[in-house]
Formats: sequence, C-alpha cells, structure tokens
Amino acid sequence: MGQFDQPTRRSVLKGLGLGGLAVASGGFLCSCGTKGANKSATGCTSIDKSRTEKKIVFSNWPEYIDPSKGKGTSTLEKFHQQTRISVDYSQDVNDNASFYAKVSDQLLSCKSCGRDVFVLTDWMAAKMIRFGWIQTLDKTKLPNVEANLLDSLRSPGWDPKRDHAVPWQSGMTGICYNADLTKPVGSFSELLTRPDLKGKVDLLSEMRDTMLFMLLIQGDDPASFTDAQYGSAIDALQKIVSDGQIRRFTGNDYLEDLKGGNVVACEAWSGDIPQLGDPKFKWIAPEEGVSLWSDNMLVPNKATHKSNVEELMNFYYEPKVAAQLAAWNYYFCPVKGAEDYIGEFDKSAVGNPLIFPSEKILSHGKAMMALDDKQDQGYERMFSQVMGG
Repeated sequence: MGQFDQPTRRSVLKGLGLGGLAVASGGFLCSCGTKGANKSATGCTSIDKSRTEKKIVFSNWPEYIDPSKGKGTSTLEKFHQQTRISVDYSQDVNDNASFYAKVSDQLLSCKSCGRDVFVLTDWMAAKMIRFGWIQTLDKTKLPNVEANLLDSLRSPGWDPKRDHAVPWQSGMTGICYNADLTKPVGSFSELLTRPDLKGKVDLLSEMRDTMLFMLLIQGDDPASFTDAQYGSAIDALQKIVSDGQIRRFTGNDYLEDLKGGNVVACEAWSGDIPQLGDPKFKWIAPEEGVSLWSDNMLVPNKATHKSNVEELMNFYYEPKVAAQLAAWNYYFCPVKGAEDYIGEFDKSAVGNPLIFPSEKILSHGKAMMALDDKQDQGYERMFSQVMGG
C-alpha cells in the first residue's frame, strides 16, 4: 500500500489482487501456517552461478519500472550496459497472494521457483523470511545500499539488519479528496464521520491499510495491539459501513470512482494520485499519521544468480539511478541523495513531498505489527466479513 504504483504499480496491484486476498485469506493463510513450511540455510543450500552466467530472472509488479524512451535510456538498459548482466524482466507479481501461490510449492520443497529476485510487500516479505525461504545477502557487495538506504527504512522489525530484503520503492497510504466537490478532508476520522461525505467514500480492500487507521481512531497502537482492540476496531468499522458512510471497498477502482465523481474522498496510495494529472485531486497525510510500507527485493532459495542480483540492488541505490526511477513512478524514494538529481528527469518532481516526504511526515509514519499465521487468518476473515456487508 507505508504508508503528494499510465497506471501505477500500486494501483495495478490493488485492482488485480488484494481485494481478493481478504475473501480468500482463509485457505491461503492456512496453507502456509504449517510447521513444515519452515526451511533453513543449511537445509536448503543454493549454488551461485553468477561468475559464469551473467543473467538474472526478475519478477516485479506491473508498471513499476521506467520504460525505455529510446535505445539505452531506461535504468534496466543502463544496468546491462554497465555490468553486461542481462535481465529477464517479468511483470508477473500481480499481488502478494497470487504470487505466493505461484512459488510456495517450490520454495516449500526446497526447489527453484525459476526466479533470482522478486519484489514483495513488507508483510509477505516477512512471512517468507520467517519460513526460511529467502537467502541472506552479502553486505560487502551492497555498498550503495549500506550508504544510501534511508534511515527510516533500515531496521524493520521483521528484518532488523536488512539481511534479506532491500526496498525497491516505498509508499504512503493516506486520503485523497476532490477539491471541486468537497471541502478539505484532514483526518481519517473526518472521512468516516462527516455527514456531507456519506455514501461518497471508498476504503481500501487491503486489511492492513484500512485497519491500521481504524486502530488509530480507536486510540490504539497499530504496532502493538491485542485481539480485543482489533475486535473493537472491526466493530467500529462495521457500524460505519452499516450507517452507509462507505460506498464500497476497492482496489484500483477508487481511481475510476474519483474520476467519475462517484466518490468525493477516499483512502488512497500516494503514488497513484499524481498520475491522475488533475490538480483537483488532493492527496494528504491524515492527522492520525500515514501508513508507511515498502516493496522489497528478495532472493529466494535455490536462485542461482545471487551475486548478479546484488549488483542489481547496488546499482539501483546509486542516487542518480534512483532519481530516474522515482521520477517515473512517483513513489517514496528509499535512496538518500536521489533528490539532488531528480530535476534532470522531471523538473516538476523537485521537492515533491510524495517522492521525498519531510521528516515531519515520516515521524508520523505508522506500520502494523507483524502478525503470526493464526492472527493473520483470523483478522483477514473478520475484515472480509465487514467488506461483504
């Protein structure tokens, strides 16, 4: 969603898949909550062929990398020119759940999933790391990452030393409103209670985004809460739905609802709104704070070109390269120094708070605590029941 993805990566992600995650969460989460899912580095060894095979198989989200505007102009082409490593790049991570279904059987069996690197959102990255499905990175081959990764992203609780995951891009979840149709909406509480917005509000179908704000409204900490507190937040959401405040829960559809005037305000991902190209649509960080998230590069077990992937990771942490990428997708750039070069690629992006949020915004960033499999399954089921009416 982490918390101003032409369609963006995040919009495609939500439209194609995460709405279905809540509905299908029971079976999906049960399948991975078994003791047999856990692997270890010693029990599932990988052989690196990078010295003799200069290639990478890379799976990423749709529309998440800058396209070529001519020979040698894209960042991926520049990587190949600089390293002579060819990249077989696929946009086949339509959502976390469906991609998990593509690779879980192989990773569970300590077999190759046919990819050297893929990009997944924090919570799914945490799950795979917990299962022991992800290789440990060699920090000596990542000097740019070590030097330039933003301090705010260096130590997530699920990978505190960034031994397994490097952010590709980050983002924020907040509020968008149509300034031609409504007065400013400054808080999530206001979004859910203002009478003039009744029936004209969309919420996101991603449990972690929406329930993070519901917990905040209840006065609870999304980073540390109890089952009872989550239940209270679900009850509050159910009342809001029953009262008719919410038009519907959506993925990418909220963009169409905004453009069509079906809603005047909604929960929204930061990178989507600039792509609408219309200044009447205003993205804001709610008074309660913003949800911060990252999509992370991961090297799975049995991948055979790990050193090549580490070269790729290091390349994308060169500030000028990061600036070119960020100037295209308008998500929160995780690389220090990129702001110094952004004007070379898009003058209108200079100082853009969606790409380079202020310390004040970051200081109000929130993330939901890591959930065990039982919590994940139960919380998704409760959220799905509210979405279903």
